[in-house]
Amino acid sequence: MVTPAARREAAAHLHQVYEVSQRRACQAIGADRSSVRYRCRRPDAIVDDFTRECLALEADTSLSGLRLGRVLDAILLNAVNPPPVSDNGTELTSTAILRWSRDSGIEWHYIAPGKPQQNAFIESFNGRLRDELLNETLFSSLAHARAVLAEWRLDYNTIRPHSSLGNLPPAHYAKLSAPASQRDGSLRAIGGYAPRPVAAPSRTGSNDQPTLLIAG
Repeated sequence: MVTPAARREAAAHLHQVYEVSQRRACQAIGADRSSVRYRCRRPDAIVDDFTRECLALEADTSLSGLRLGRVLDAILLNAVNPPPVSDNGTELTSTAILRWSRDSGIEWHYIAPGKPQQNAFIESFNGRLRDELLNETLFSSLAHARAVLAEWRLDYNTIRPHSSLGNLPPAHYAKLSAPASQRDGSLRAIGGYAPRPVAAPSRTGSNDQPTLLIAG
């Protein structure tokens, strides 16, 4: 039992089954209490700015550029493919993502470093996800985290009304007011989709030659 996830799961089991305090549970298994209490604060959520739909919520011990590329490929099977807009996280500026952008023929746009307001929709979404779920839930396992995220995403997309969408849930709004020709004109983003490229592209993360140049 060496991974933080395994320790968190063991501590949760002792706390629930034997009704001991979290402190005692951590002492019993030799785990650091801060590690057991840790909650991820960086959701890798993908949101459509036009419909406000959450297209994917991925949970894992780490999310690489290759993994992100596979998620995007799965999304594109059922969706249009306008250019993504993202922040400058390492997995988003990696060689794997630059190669994915080149191979898929989809341009990738980055916000200016330190300017989250350029991707305001996803910042609002991330805050809501943190406040309603991530900060309020002690995940006992990776499977538990994935199940809870899937349930929250279903509620967010199909039940919760959004005032900016005429008090309709995103999935219903997409069916009623987003014909294919209209949705093709919107831009999607990892961490948010913006109405147009908002900053010059970043080349960080690409060490291959030739470096893929992404038009701003």
